[in-house]
Amino acid sequence: MDAMPQQNPEPPPSTLPPQGATSVPPPPVPMRTTLRRAAFGAVAGAVLVAGAVIAVPDGAGEDEPPTPGPVARAEAAAAAGSPASLSDLTALIGDRQKWVETHPADAPSWAVLGTAYVEWGRRSADAAYFTRAEQALQRSLAAQPGERGNTEAWVGLGALANARNDFVAAKKWGETVRARQPKSWTAYPVLIDAYNGLGEYAAAAKATEKFGALRKGAPALARMSEMYRNQGWREDALATAHEAADRAATPAERAAALHRLGDLAAERGEPAEALAQYDAALRTDRGHLASVAGRARALVALDRTDEALAEYRTVTTKLPRPEYVLELGELYESLGLDGDARTQYAKLRDLLTRARTAGVDEALTEARFEADHGDPEAAVELMRTEWEARRRSSAVADTLAWSLHRAGRSEEGMQYAERAVGTGVRNASYAYHLGMIENALGQDGPARGHLEEALRTDPGFSPLAAPLAREALDALGEPAAGGPAQMEPPEPEPSAEPEPPAESEPSRETRPEPSPEPSREGGKKDGQEPARSAAPSPRPGAGATATP
Repeated sequence: MDAMPQQNPEPPPSTLPPQGATSVPPPPVPMRTTLRRAAFGAVAGAVLVAGAVIAVPDGAGEDEPPTPGPVARAEAAAAAGSPASLSDLTALIGDRQKWVETHPADAPSWAVLGTAYVEWGRRSADAAYFTRAEQALQRSLAAQPGERGNTEAWVGLGALANARNDFVAAKKWGETVRARQPKSWTAYPVLIDAYNGLGEYAAAAKATEKFGALRKGAPALARMSEMYRNQGWREDALATAHEAADRAATPAERAAALHRLGDLAAERGEPAEALAQYDAALRTDRGHLASVAGRARALVALDRTDEALAEYRTVTTKLPRPEYVLELGELYESLGLDGDARTQYAKLRDLLTRARTAGVDEALTEARFEADHGDPEAAVELMRTEWEARRRSSAVADTLAWSLHRAGRSEEGMQYAERAVGTGVRNASYAYHLGMIENALGQDGPARGHLEEALRTDPGFSPLAAPLAREALDALGEPAAGGPAQMEPPEPEPSAEPEPPAESEPSRETRPEPSPEPSREGGKKDGQEPARSAAPSPRPGAGATATP
């Protein structure tokens, strides 16, 4: 892994309020839609979001520091909205740190540095950089407020909010910038991530289409592939991801596209293909540590557990994201190595505590851990809080459903499980959770169908859950021969006809003949045609989203 950026003395304390930047609501949009930008001796470039940083152009003045090759490459990545390599990102951070030491009023450079810190913190899983990012972005706004044209710092705050999983704040910052500069592409990656995190998939799709119209090339194609994947359109997602890889302009950009191809293959249950794509990504950019984690998952699915353990140990050391630590603990548990599993779970709890201290919301990973390895009621509370805070993605719905099931409230969890599956995402874990909840409620047919779907989608989706899915299927057995009896219509009952009067005893009165009572299945009534049997209403979640 590339060396960490060399740290210079911390910037002086911000004069802005001490509360977290991502919790401060953006200022309202003024009536005037055009603002004059203040002159600072340099023009702010495009902000790097989702793997890119703000660019500061060359030639702003005689005192402008020289731009070494790595810095120039990072700036070129920024101009395209693409990820920069870790080495180039390191060079850019060092360059801007030195510059602001002697130019403390340079708002664009503070915005560059702050957004670069966001990206470094995300790529290194070191939340301490998010605090530095907040300080730098506040310094930028202190030198030049956003209302006076410093929207780059606002976009940086949106990226910081997304990195902290504070999607509500990220949405506010992104929408504020979009309202001021609707034809600028920089706000749209922030909005896409925020909308996806909140489960607002229609808004995310619109933002993705607008981003593609404003910014062509591999970055836009990568976002389009993500959109298609979230909608369950696997073929479109795959074709667009291939095109993004073909059109990648830099090694870092190509590695990200190859990693996406690996993820799509893994979700299809093709671990060998996934492994090949992750290997290609690492050959392109050896610092792409997310592909090391991808390799580990693929190796588990291929039953190459010794290699998988080695890869997991590497990635959890260099990139200690909580989800990777949880995956390693579960792999140890699946192998019967309970002591090693407990060590990883203890490490996970420490990481979660540190994340909370740094203002990062890791409730999703924490709830997944508590539901299966800790306190399911605590998991329910975590996900209830997320849901009430309008974070209603398919992942949150699925985790809330499973937490409720593990806490003994399967019937309550059903609606959330159906919602997760109904979003269209083809996720084996979602189908498994819904199938197990249905199984607990005695719904054998639907349970069998969803458990089969989980194993058909990805037979090795989890070293712990996949064997449990097979056991549950074996216990359910095969469906009854011929299918349920309700599938065949019942035989109509013969209508009763009146008996003719006896010849020897004629009736004393002339009475009208009674008409037979119309049958429920098809008799006429009041001159109407017989009613047809209504088609069964679709199950919530099958082609539609069930709202809890």
